[in-house]
Amino acid sequence: MKRILAILLLLPTLGFADTRQVGAASVDITPDYPVRLSGYGSRRAPNTGISQHIFAKALAIGSDAEGPAVIVTVDNCGVPAAMRDEILKRLATKTKVTGDRFALCSSHTHCAPMLIGILPNLFGMDIPAEHLPAIERYTRELADHIEKVVLAALADRKAATLAWSVGQVGFAANRRNFPLKPVDHDLPVLRATNADGKVRAIFTSYACHCTTLALEEIHGDWAGCAQEALQREFPGAIALTALGCGADQNPTPRRTMELVKKYGEDLGAEAKRLMQAEMKPVNGPLACKTKQIELAFDQLPTREQWQALAESKTPAVAYHAKKNLARLERGEKLQTHLPYLVQTWSFGKDLAMVFLPGEITVDYSLRIKREFDRSRMWVNGYSNDVPCYVPSSRVLEEGGYEGAGAMVYYDRPTKFAPDVEERIMQAVHAVTPKEFVAPRQ
Repeated sequence: MKRILAILLLLPTLGFADTRQVGAASVDITPDYPVRLSGYGSRRAPNTGISQHIFAKALAIGSDAEGPAVIVTVDNCGVPAAMRDEILKRLATKTKVTGDRFALCSSHTHCAPMLIGILPNLFGMDIPAEHLPAIERYTRELADHIEKVVLAALADRKAATLAWSVGQVGFAANRRNFPLKPVDHDLPVLRATNADGKVRAIFTSYACHCTTLALEEIHGDWAGCAQEALQREFPGAIALTALGCGADQNPTPRRTMELVKKYGEDLGAEAKRLMQAEMKPVNGPLACKTKQIELAFDQLPTREQWQALAESKTPAVAYHAKKNLARLERGEKLQTHLPYLVQTWSFGKDLAMVFLPGEITVDYSLRIKREFDRSRMWVNGYSNDVPCYVPSSRVLEEGGYEGAGAMVYYDRPTKFAPDVEERIMQAVHAVTPKEFVAPRQ
């Protein structure tokens, strides 16, 4: 008996993973009716077809007694916080899932339907009345689909183990024309395996825009191709793909179907290589924390400055200015702060996942991996909300599209205040266990 007890105590040190309740599910979210696509402002009509089906997928971890945690990935340019809030309200009456334990990740494919609440100024004009019903319908249906896939993943839970590893893929390149061009080519991979050794689910993320394609048709871009590749290699498994801090990272080169398939296959091949090698077991209880903060905007334009911007020859800039002038005429106050939810999931001392909202630049993941033990950190962007670009201090100071220009498309009043990076990093430290902080050199 003593020998058996000693062996059991040694299991974690021998590379064995804790057994958990794990479930996974997938639902097709491809509309069967024409709807305007998001991602590119030059589009002026609903989609012309479907090149690849798109999906919402869920990975549920933990029993009801523990409090289950659920990651959802959605093939869309961005899912707004308002939809996340609505889904959580529905789940509260049917499940044990709470806001801390619910992470909603968007793939940011630019070939998926437009949603109410994301990139409202993308086209530099009001959405034509005849296009709105389909957009509103798809927004409602997507919320239903996400609720459905979460419930299905929870119902699918059975004994499984988790393991993870980090590889590298190299198709992302920094798209900003400055001497310093940081990238993050890490490919973290989480594998859920049944008691019989069969792979149940695979979760990956990579810091790169899903902008390989600019079709008039629906497509999941490289993230969709990666999911297809992994599900082909591991029959019966559900592959979920999210994005890292890829706001300033583009697939390079791009714009062909051959390239998008190649990038998906490359990512799938690297994930497969990792999964067939020795992976680190993910042990310990899952602790989930969130911290709601406010990111301050810089000094707002004056009425006179808005009036000057309204005369801009750039349609999106003029449209944005006119909308804000109309708000002032109605006596409304313009937004001075952006609500921002920082989330961390930590599995004992083995792994900490950070979920950051928005189109967040690569400097954040690199900094988090410097200030924490990078061998145990996983950083996701585009999580729980995609309210706008979120630049680092460096990108904000340099300016340009990611630093300031893109704010008009998201209908934000101006760029962020200079302390944006420090506010976010303080929140990351507040919700990440101290055991993950990197030792001082």
